[in-house]
Amino acid sequence: MKKKFKLLYPKSYIRRARTFIQKHPELLSQYEKTLKLLELNPKHPSLRLHPLKGKLKGLHSVSINIGYRLTIELILTESEIVLVNIGSHDEAYR
Repeated sequence: MKKKFKLLYPKSYIRRARTFIQKHPELLSQYEKTLKLLELNPKHPSLRLHPLKGKLKGLHSVSINIGYRLTIELILTESEIVLVNIGSHDEAYR
């Protein structure tokens, strides 16, 4: 059986996600699908996982769709994924 990753939701992320979904309710199902895929396989091709550079070095990004991203901290040794930010390309990479 394949190991599932544990998603961690810090309070700061929950506030951002709540605001994001209020502004973009049409993206709720895509967002939920992204979270499920992250739990099952963070390297799934549709997530387009990639490391970030510059001031966000140490974080990774995954795509909700072509215009919206999640920034995450991958702690693969513990099988944990800490959700950091959500938003458009520019918003998520702040």
